[in-house]
Parts: sequence; structure tokens; C-alpha cells
Amino acid sequence: MDRYLEFILNHYILSLALAVVTYLLIQELFDTAFKKFGAVSPLLAVAKMNDTDTLVIDVREPEEFLKSHIENSINTPLGNLSTHLPKLEIHKNKPVLIACQTGTRSASAGKILTKAGFEQVFVITGGMQAWEKDYKLPIKSTGKHKS
Repeated sequence: MDRYLEFILNHYILSLALAVVTYLLIQELFDTAFKKFGAVSPLLAVAKMNDTDTLVIDVREPEEFLKSHIENSINTPLGNLSTHLPKLEIHKNKPVLIACQTGTRSASAGKILTKAGFEQVFVITGGMQAWEKDYKLPIKSTGKHKS
């Protein structure tokens, strides 16, 4: 036990780094275990959109949304999602698909929506990058952008 204490005192930066990494891993484990939203691939998202009345929310910034987006999706940037929740209340019982560029922002949006009482929240894995490049699914472009 004395040797552990001696090691920690002599290598306090390494010990602190180990403690931080351990904390982050445990936090991620709990977040994954207790999350109340699901993840679907772009192909399953298309099937869900075809089978049911599904709301698609794109949480990217407006500039990104204008370049390309899923048809009939609504753009609500992640930073403004909390303020737009009253407008989305009518969709609480419907399946909600969330898309972003790579799938990272949509997880945060999933937490916000499930906390607000939405029952069927699904994040599109890989985001629009997977939608366009990996699966080559159709997109809609509403703005002009330079190539």
C-alpha cells in the first residue's frame, strides 16, 4: 500500500489522468446503459419513415441544412432545440428521428427530447454523412453553395 501512495505522489499527473479517464469511462458506461432513446441505421430510418408518420429533426446549423437534408425534415439547431420544444409537443407520441452531420450532436438532442417526454426517439447513426456517402440515400438541397 505504501508503494501505491509513493507512486501516486511521485507521478501525480499520471495518477490524475488515470482518475479522469476512469471517471469518463464510467460516466459513458452509465449514459449508454440508461439512455432512453434508440439508435437506428439510415436504412432502418427510411423504413420507419415509410411505415409510420415520423418526424425528422435535423439539429445541424442552417447553413449545413441548406446544403443537403432529408426530405420533409425540420431544421432546429441543437442550441435552439429547448426553445422549440413547445412547437414539437404535438409529436410527443410519434416516432422522432434525429439527424446531424456525424451522429454526435443528435445524441445530445436525444437526451433533451426524452427528458421533455418524447416517447419514441431515435438517433440516426452516422448522421447525414452516413446517409449521403455510405448508404447513398436521397437528399434535398434548398440553398446555393459553392462546390
